[in-house]
Amino acid sequence: MAANSQIETAVTPTPEVLTPTEAVHSIEQQQQQRDGSSSSSDGETSYKLKFCTVCASNNNRSMEAHYQLSSGSYPVISFGTGSLVRLPGPSITQPNVFNFDSTSYNQMYEDLYTKDQRLYRNNGILNMLDRNRNLKWGPEKFQHWVPGQPRLDHIAKGDKGSLGTEAGVVDVIITCEERCWDAVVDDLLNRGSPLNRPVHVINIDIRDNHEEALLGGKAIRDLADSLNTVANEERRLSNDPASWDQGAGEARQSFDEKVPEILGAWQEKYPHLPALWTLSWF
Repeated sequence: MAANSQIETAVTPTPEVLTPTEAVHSIEQQQQQRDGSSSSSDGETSYKLKFCTVCASNNNRSMEAHYQLSSGSYPVISFGTGSLVRLPGPSITQPNVFNFDSTSYNQMYEDLYTKDQRLYRNNGILNMLDRNRNLKWGPEKFQHWVPGQPRLDHIAKGDKGSLGTEAGVVDVIITCEERCWDAVVDDLLNRGSPLNRPVHVINIDIRDNHEEALLGGKAIRDLADSLNTVANEERRLSNDPASWDQGAGEARQSFDEKVPEILGAWQEKYPHLPALWTLSWF
């Protein structure tokens, strides 16, 4: 990640960790987001695709996209594909290294704040981590994720965008670098598709600095809106919404076939963000 740029993002209060009872109450209060749906002003239900964003360390690009999608009320989870979480240090040969799944963003923030507040404030790392710790507990490794395994603990932790992802599956995975796309596709292939559920894997090449992450995150949200508009229409025309939600049925197949066309139209709007696509399986 480039160390000479600063992120521009609103800082919100650190979320409280919910007890299981509070988490259930939160779900009941926000029923419109559960299972990827929300209530529109005319009383109808608007379907929401579920997203997963991925970069190397689950800190900059994937987390900006996570922020943008959760701000748009999309169910979203995020991961990194690297062996370790690596953030810029005092020199290129001295990165800060953390473990996935066991180190919180708050711990990372406090560690770097103690080491050199001025350095990590000036290069935008503290601002980035402050945003991250207000979105989710900590960075997760994609290869450790078990699709289909319930993610109720993320609701209890207050992760933004977690409502609707309780079942542990998504409709679209968006990576932010080609090597991450390769890692995701290879990992899914090696799993052998135990759920027999389709998932679109899209790569959008985003340079790993704060400014490009911000622009890329907004472009990803724009793509999500385009995909979701078509998904809503196809699901509405379906005679079997339940099968649609399970990733099956003729209506879902029609949507799957339209994704490359949607991505192509998006690419014309964002030619500076090269994209790749494939249909894979959980």
